Amino acid sequence: MPLLVMKFGGTSVATLDRIRRAAKRVGREVANGYDVIVIVSAMSGETNKLVGYVGETSPLYDAREHDAVVSSGENVTAGLMALTLQEMDIPARSWQGWQVPVKTTSAHASARIEEILTDNIMAKFGEGMKVAVVAGFQGISPEGRITTLGRGGSDTTAVAFAAAFEAERCDIYTDVDGIYTTDPRITNKARKLEKISFEEMLELASLGAKVLQTRSVELAMRYKVRLRVLSSFEEMDDSAGTLVCDEEEIVESKAVAGVAYSRDEAKMTLTEVEDRPGIAAAIFGPLAEAAVNVDMIVQNISEEGKTDMTFSLPIDQVKRADKALEEAKARNEIGFSELLIDSDVCKVSIVGIGMRSHAGVAAKMFATLRDEGINIKVITTSEIKVSVLVDRKYLELAVQALHDAFNLDRAA
Repeated sequence: MPLLVMKFGGTSVATLDRIRRAAKRVGREVANGYDVIVIVSAMSGETNKLVGYVGETSPLYDAREHDAVVSSGENVTAGLMALTLQEMDIPARSWQGWQVPVKTTSAHASARIEEILTDNIMAKFGEGMKVAVVAGFQGISPEGRITTLGRGGSDTTAVAFAAAFEAERCDIYTDVDGIYTTDPRITNKARKLEKISFEEMLELASLGAKVLQTRSVELAMRYKVRLRVLSSFEEMDDSAGTLVCDEEEIVESKAVAGVAYSRDEAKMTLTEVEDRPGIAAAIFGPLAEAAVNVDMIVQNISEEGKTDMTFSLPIDQVKRADKALEEAKARNEIGFSELLIDSDVCKVSIVGIGMRSHAGVAAKMFATLRDEGINIKVITTSEIKVSVLVDRKYLELAVQALHDAFNLDRAA
């Protein structure tokens, strides 16, 4: 039988009524002749509650027990979904990660999937089971302990199952009805995309779009898993949502597909750094050891053997970065005159595979921001994206202006 993977996020299974609504969607696909693997998240708010219980019980908790507790929310949803489907006379069975099994690394709370064995579930399909309801977000370590995959891990679980079982498609049901050209909360001109390439979606996800988890898009691109993002609250429609697919499925691409942003950014500058071989490694090595996620990096032209080094990072990592750099300076590993911190910036990006064949995209972006009186602090580019760092007070204006400049409210 052809096989589909359907993933339902926390808001889609937040109540028993919503679980019944999701089950009806699953039932429709079964009626269409599919065997279905359903990946479920915990009911909305449950994971945060469980994390709170762990922290209140043991501030310096054992990570193995943390995962044992936090993963239980998905187990509840999986069982309730299976029971609901059984009440609809659909042969269904719930599966926890260890029962599949989903083999992961031992990094508790941030484990990575290494292998999904298909024999157990496929055997049950062969015996007449029509739906396997799998608890997302979890697996089992080489030591036999329950692991969790980190926030958004159910998306990754769904894509990994679609790849392992060679599913026809992976449908991600959430509280939005697809992927938009930008955040509809910022501009009402934002348009839902019919299709978007894996590369564009990966860039948008990494640059701040929160519809899909970055790791899930990476997996989909690597294994060519066709993803469809759609709302569990809209009427059932085969053409609904946005398809994330290979670039070859998109006939004609606009220069820019979307505008992304990240509000909580900061900029750090080391002034009068000695310009010598290895200085970049000396600066960013301690930052990496401190788990600081550095993004945009700019080095100024050297004068009299000295240079300035500027980089961006998440605002909640500033204190960690400051400490790491000051300690490195104290150990004489690096030298600098001042460490300047600007915590009032944001990152705005344009993304599109069409940039490869359209000249002048960056120039148009810079001119648009100039016309709005927005000063650019840092620029970084790739083959299909241009990102800038600007003052946070200009975030909405920058997004709206760029969306208008590239006519993203129109399909062609």
